[in-house]
Amino acid sequence: MTNNIEGKVVVITGASSGLGEAAARLLSEQGATVVLGARRADRIQALAEELNAKGGKALAQATDVIDRDQVKALVDSAVRTYGRIDTIINNAGLMPQSLLEALKIDEWDRMIDVNIKGVLYGIAAALPYMKEQKSGHIINVSSVAGHKVRPGSSVYAATKHAVRALSEGLRQEVKPYNIRTTIISPGAVATELPSTITDTETADRIQKFYNEVAIPADAFARTVIFAMSQPEDVDINEILFRPTRQEL
Repeated sequence: MTNNIEGKVVVITGASSGLGEAAARLLSEQGATVVLGARRADRIQALAEELNAKGGKALAQATDVIDRDQVKALVDSAVRTYGRIDTIINNAGLMPQSLLEALKIDEWDRMIDVNIKGVLYGIAAALPYMKEQKSGHIINVSSVAGHKVRPGSSVYAATKHAVRALSEGLRQEVKPYNIRTTIISPGAVATELPSTITDTETADRIQKFYNEVAIPADAFARTVIFAMSQPEDVDINEILFRPTRQEL
C-alpha cells in the first residue's frame, strides 16, 4: 500500500522554521520531494542539504511571499527541476498582535501582505500547473484565530478568516480539475510566531500562554501527512487542532 506521498513534489513557503520546517522534514522522511521557500536563504539551504544528505530530494530558493514574482519563481523552479508540482503548502505567516488602539498600521499592512496576499500568490503560481495536470493539492494555513477573535488579535484574525474564505471559494472553483484543497488551522504550536509581536504587553501575555500550552511543530506536520495521504478521491477540506490544554 502506498502512502500517497512518496514521489510527490511539494512546495512549502515559510520553510525556514516552525511549521514549514517540520512539514518539510516529515514529508521528506515519507519520500516526498520538497521545494523550500523562505526569506532566510541560509536556513532553507542548510535544511535542503541536510535532507539531501539523508537520501531525500530537496531544493531551496529564497522567497519573500509578498513578492508575487518570487513566489511564481519558486513554483516554476519546482516544475522546471522535477517536472510537476503536486502540493503547495501556503504556510508563511506573521502574528504581530496588538490592540487596534495601538495603531500599529505598518504591522497591519505587513500581515495583510504576508498572510493574505502571500497565500493568493501561492495559489496563483500553482494553479495553472495543477489545472494542466488535472491534479494537485493546495494546503493553506489558517489558525484557531481564523475561527475565534480575541482582543489584540483583530487584524491577525481577520487575515486568517480571509484564508478560510479564499480556500472555500477555491475548493468550489477547482472541482473540474481534480484539485484537492485543505485548510489547516493550528492552535498554540511552538514556533517563532510570538517573536513577531512588538507590543510588549501582548508579547508577554502570548509568550506566557505558549510556554504553558504550546505543542511541538511536528503536530502540524502530521496533519499535513494525514490530509495528503488520503486516496485521491478523498478531499480533506479543513483541519482544526489545538493543544489538549488550550481552552480557546
